Amino acid sequence: MAELGSKGVTAGKIASNVQKKLTRAQEKVLQKLGKADETKDEQFEQCVQNFNKQLSEGTRLQKDLRTYLASVKAMHEASKKLTECLQEVYEPDWPGRDDTNKIAENNDLLWTDFHQKLVDQALLTMDTYLGQFPDIKSRIAKRGRKLVDYDSARHHFEALQTAKKKDETKIAKAEEELVKAQKVFEEMNVDLQEELPSLWNSRVGFYVNTFQSIAGLEENFHKEMSKLNQNLHDVLLGLDKQYSGNAFPVKAQPRKKTKLFARLRKKMSSDSTPAKANKSPSPPPDGSPITSPETKTVNHELEPSTLEAPGASIPKSPSQPAEAAHAGAEAAASEAAAGAEASKTEADSGSSSLPAVVVETFPATVNGTVEGGASSERADMPPGFLFKVQAMHDYTATDSDELQLKAGDVVLVIPFENPEEQDEGWLMGVKESDWIQHKELDQCRGVFPENFTERVQ
Repeated sequence: MAELGSKGVTAGKIASNVQKKLTRAQEKVLQKLGKADETKDEQFEQCVQNFNKQLSEGTRLQKDLRTYLASVKAMHEASKKLTECLQEVYEPDWPGRDDTNKIAENNDLLWTDFHQKLVDQALLTMDTYLGQFPDIKSRIAKRGRKLVDYDSARHHFEALQTAKKKDETKIAKAEEELVKAQKVFEEMNVDLQEELPSLWNSRVGFYVNTFQSIAGLEENFHKEMSKLNQNLHDVLLGLDKQYSGNAFPVKAQPRKKTKLFARLRKKMSSDSTPAKANKSPSPPPDGSPITSPETKTVNHELEPSTLEAPGASIPKSPSQPAEAAHAGAEAAASEAAAGAEASKTEADSGSSSLPAVVVETFPATVNGTVEGGASSERADMPPGFLFKVQAMHDYTATDSDELQLKAGDVVLVIPFENPEEQDEGWLMGVKESDWIQHKELDQCRGVFPENFTERVQ
């Protein structure tokens, strides 16, 4: 019998709850359709909005704090690995080994203490703060349901009162239900009306305490860590003084050993063969100078009228590249040298009717335009000149296509003939001193590591 009674009570309660849900649903539909009025409390609605905002901000703060703690733990592990590495590479006979071991131990303890205090003073406080929100959120939702019950009971009571055929028994029962619903709703409403504003105002103090705790813990942690770092710096400084003769060398980035200069060396070899067969002529008996075809003279002080000298054939069109102008100057010099050779031959044969050989010089040109003074600086640079760099460290060439550098050497950077042959971290250039002396790229240019230099122009 007791089981039946219990089942009966349970079944009756379930039926009552189902009926309440149906009544609430019907009431909400009527309110949305505007066929039933709804009790409004704008002040309470504002409190609910503040509550939802506060919950959202707190949840985000909790998430970010957990991320921060995870980062601290990761930094602890990384720092521990680093100090362990230092302990392993620190050889037993080096001074300060015991000190480095002690510093590593204190470093680990400091990280552990920092993480634990963050958990105790920030994360746990954060969890406690957010722990009150679920219950309040549930009570707000329950208040909303009780408000619907109250509105439904009120509308039912008003309908019975305005009916043409009144039933006093039903009216009395409806009034009793209305009073009961109103009492339940108002009790919950009053509690929340007092609790929500108080909770909203508490956020300021909570944020202040939380971030003050984090800031204070960080300040102490970094202060203590700074002392450990200074101690480690002093220990390593003592090690450096004892082994100061072993300087750390600056190394170039590895090259792929491209075949960049294989073609150039082959070309240079073939070009030098006929040159060796063609010996320089002997000086004339009278001791007058002979200008060889290889001689190139650049005189920036000549006036443009010098170009009118016999044999001068220099392009003047601005559209021509500097290389063409340079080639014209070389051709003119060659012609003058050929004339000198012819004069020598005539002099040897006893003829004195030929005029003396005139050795001509030509000003530098850029795009066919004569340059002089400060504006001629660019024309003096090798073809395709990009910029200047200065060697900061000595570099010993390890291959025939590399430049040997001394600290302070100035290098004129030029482009690679084939960009695909350029290795990462390497530049092509010619030392400024070599270029000024020889004006030859094939013999002087080479590659060099960029990290041994710095740009100066």
